[in-house]
Amino acid sequence: MRWENFTKFLVVIVAILAVAGFYMKPLALSIKQGLDLQGGTHVVLEASDTADSKVDDDAMKRVVSILERRINELGLTEPIVQRQGDRRVIVELPGVKDPEKAIEMLGRTALMEFQDESGNVVLTGNDLKDARAQSDQGGQKLVAIEFTSEGTKKFADLTARSVGKHIAILLDKQMLTNPVVNEPIPGGKAVISGNRSMEEAERLAILLRSGALPVKLDVLETRTVGPSLGEDSKAKSMHAFLIGITCVVTFMLLFYRLSGFVANVSLILYVMLLLFGLKMLNATLTLPGIAGIILSIGMAVDANVLIFERFKEEVRSGKTLRTAMDAGFSRAFATIVDTNATHVIAAAVLFFLGTGPIKGFAVTLGLGIILSLFTAVTATRFILKTLIHANIIKNSKFFGV
Repeated sequence: MRWENFTKFLVVIVAILAVAGFYMKPLALSIKQGLDLQGGTHVVLEASDTADSKVDDDAMKRVVSILERRINELGLTEPIVQRQGDRRVIVELPGVKDPEKAIEMLGRTALMEFQDESGNVVLTGNDLKDARAQSDQGGQKLVAIEFTSEGTKKFADLTARSVGKHIAILLDKQMLTNPVVNEPIPGGKAVISGNRSMEEAERLAILLRSGALPVKLDVLETRTVGPSLGEDSKAKSMHAFLIGITCVVTFMLLFYRLSGFVANVSLILYVMLLLFGLKMLNATLTLPGIAGIILSIGMAVDANVLIFERFKEEVRSGKTLRTAMDAGFSRAFATIVDTNATHVIAAAVLFFLGTGPIKGFAVTLGLGIILSLFTAVTATRFILKTLIHANIIKNSKFFGV
């Protein structure tokens, strides 16, 4: 008996189980959840031509960029904005509290114009540098705007020749305010007044900061997933996950005994690494993503099954446990790499050609396959090798032979 190896074996087992016990649940809860798990709003928008701009690839890229800025300004957690086809954009807003106002913000063109009394457009939203909601001394809610250097020159010229006259400020062709200019304003700063709440002022400021959409967007579809439905889906997914992992653990123990126990400990390490990888990738977990995790767990055990069956064949041929273990791992390695390589290729195809939930499934599946290969040929081998080298258990029946 070699106590040094046996002590090393126990330390590794206890360390993996302890880390999993303390950190697995917090780590799992820290991963972002998709719309189908926490509820929210799914919106499909379609772009249409305007008199000033046609829908093309460049316009759609700007639409996606502007929508992302607007959503981020709203403070929504983990939004998803992705293009679909030539004219459509899919927006998912997990956990959104007011879907109607969010949708109104998304589809608004937000074309701002400054017109003189003759109706000539002198400045547009492109001349704006910043816009912020604030209150004046009387408590009135305002939107303070600041122009770019070029816009400052235009605004100074406009106010200089409009003293005693009106300057109309319009948003999407609707008048916001029509103040009279008392004196020239050379500083490039102004305020938009009006009877509005602070929330309305903040939304207007967001629209102005994010810029105008180059084309018109129409809402084609709106689907709301309630928080209770999302929680129910999450609960059922976790239930399925626990049943699946219990069956896998039981199978490994019954058929491979001590080898199965080592594989189960490596499986726990694998789940920890997978959750950590998803966290580092800032991935959003969805129902298809959970399906990918469950599938990858089965594939992780599949690699161990190939190794252990080779190991049993070598023992039956008369080799010692130590020699059989080395031969089993080396001979099964090529088969494991080949099978995992084909699955990684399939996951890559799904990721690059799929959209939304399909990509989530591909990410968890692909990452799971790579990590399962790592744990099977490193962690399982190291732990099992340490146990066999301890020379405590010599009967091959304890290893499922």
